[in-house]
Amino acid sequence: MTGAFDDLLQANLQFAKNFSDSALTGRARRGLAVVTCMDSRIDPLGLLGLQPGDAKILRNAGARVTDDVLRTLVLAVFLLGVNRILVMPHTDCGMAKATDDDVHALAKTRGVDTRSLDFHTVPDQDAALRHDLTRIKASPFLAGDLAIGGAIYDVRTGRLQPVELP
Repeated sequence: MTGAFDDLLQANLQFAKNFSDSALTGRARRGLAVVTCMDSRIDPLGLLGLQPGDAKILRNAGARVTDDVLRTLVLAVFLLGVNRILVMPHTDCGMAKATDDDVHALAKTRGVDTRSLDFHTVPDQDAALRHDLTRIKASPFLAGDLAIGGAIYDVRTGRLQPVELP
């Protein structure tokens, strides 16, 4: 693994020189799992006042609660000390600016057929967040005593806007 990744390997050498987190366990010290977007403008630990080891961070395009996210949350709850889950999409998200059909069409222009994939684009971010929160709450694989919350992170102000379920 060289060439295209040389800058990353060099940065890792510098990181490792001062590495001080070797005593951390795999458990979420603050009992928190955060489902958020892969957008590089989001620093989930920093914006929530967390440190390495405090939370499990699950990232995907659009902060969607997919089958794999549910699987991971079940593991986090039963194996890694999670007792509260925050789903945190953000403003100005690319997943809210395109449809699955748009993505399929873009891929087709490069000769790739993506029609077997569901991209979980987000035509209505508030509705998608409420749907995903409900999906977690209704999951038969997660305990009913979990604290579940949702908030939209504003990439322009750094603020969270909580979203409540009825």
